[in-house]
Amino acid sequence: MQTRSLIRILGLLITIFSTTLLIPALIAALYDDGGGVAFVQSFIVCVIIGLFCWYPNREHKRDLKVRDGFVVVVMFWLALGSVGAVPFVLSDKPDMSLTDSVFESFSALTTTGATVITGLDNLPKAILFYRHLLQWLGGMGIIVLAVAVLPMLGVGGMQLYRAETPGPVKDSKMTPRIAETAKALWYIYLALTTLCSLAYWAAGMTPFDAICHSFSTIAIGGFSTHDASIGYFDSSLINLICVIFLLISAINFSLHYAAIIRPKQMLRSYFKDPEMRLFFLFQLALVVIVFSVLYRENIYNSVDEAFDHALFQAVSVSTTAGFGTQSFSGWPLFLPLLLIFASFVGGCAGSTGGGMKVIRVVLLFLQGARELKRLVHPRAVYAIRLGNKALPDRVVDAVWGFFAAYALVFVICMLALLFTGLDDITAFSATAAALNNLGPGLGEVAAHYGDINDAAKWILVIAMLFGRLEIFTLLVLFTPVFWKN
Repeated sequence: MQTRSLIRILGLLITIFSTTLLIPALIAALYDDGGGVAFVQSFIVCVIIGLFCWYPNREHKRDLKVRDGFVVVVMFWLALGSVGAVPFVLSDKPDMSLTDSVFESFSALTTTGATVITGLDNLPKAILFYRHLLQWLGGMGIIVLAVAVLPMLGVGGMQLYRAETPGPVKDSKMTPRIAETAKALWYIYLALTTLCSLAYWAAGMTPFDAICHSFSTIAIGGFSTHDASIGYFDSSLINLICVIFLLISAINFSLHYAAIIRPKQMLRSYFKDPEMRLFFLFQLALVVIVFSVLYRENIYNSVDEAFDHALFQAVSVSTTAGFGTQSFSGWPLFLPLLLIFASFVGGCAGSTGGGMKVIRVVLLFLQGARELKRLVHPRAVYAIRLGNKALPDRVVDAVWGFFAAYALVFVICMLALLFTGLDDITAFSATAAALNNLGPGLGEVAAHYGDINDAAKWILVIAMLFGRLEIFTLLVLFTPVFWKN
């Protein structure tokens, strides 16, 4: 393990992140409603930490191995989540404990969207903007951004990209050079964010609200500048815009890239992808079920209102955004549980969505179907196909391994939450919300996480990291073979 090289890289990454703290400071100066001093102080703290890690190790420049890439990714997420909490600790409004500050920072960075803060409407604009900025940076992965920048500083990046990028196939890249891949991803990400913010603004949001909500929409994060979330605006048009951009963001970004470089084959690039087709079929089925139940139970006064809420909540929760037009915990219990289970599926691989990803769920289903066929015809050879492509057993085995690890982490986290004193509904939904990077849950965490005990919050921070790093990236560090030479 090249420890000094890893610490050098970590110092560079923290220093790069520190520059983002100046943006909320400028927001504070623009609106003159407080909060600016905390961000200037936080900038200084982060620069000192970054230089302290980098300067003594500045001459240690070596190529990273795959194992080093995993360590850097985990180290950086832990470090960034920790230093990201500094503005919350130093801020007078809101007045937050260390535990709450770390929880809020990790929740934002992992795009979970679970919050311990209430009274959002009265907070300084700098704090509100910072929460959304963290989600936006975490949505695509700050590591991918760093991979586009660090080659200029003498740091290679393919190992980092393989460890960070979601999805079952880690070796594929859209362009020959990893730096170009990362830049392409971020250009697409920035373009979608710009379009989303303009659409929100045109629909009636203030420029500040439009920018903040575009950050959390494209990141599929779910933070809002208001306690009532998207429901604050009471606009069907805004709800529809949010749904459209959530669906776009939940699609594999490599498909967006393919559509851009081959505009004449744009529709084919999207619809020939079996994962995307199944994703939209799943979304359609979910909306129909939710609408049918709401209509049957006469929850709303009109068909249009029922459909508006059904469409928004089904897409928001199943893509793991967690925005709300109202609390879905007040619906018939079948619907909240259905939506929480839908969040286990999440978005497509290579998207900003959470959950296990559509492709993995599909492969699990196909493998289960193959085993049933083998029971009937034990000597027959059945290949698992995705579209027209037969997948090697190595990929299928990896998916089963992921599912087993996912289930194990879920059970351990839920039991740990029960041990801290949470009730069963709260423990189950909070674990699902954290591990799937969803946000809202049921029971004590239906509205916010401020009332649960500190031990439960630390457990949920760990669950958020497991979910954001897709289990294996973090879990592999706990295996003895990883540390052997």
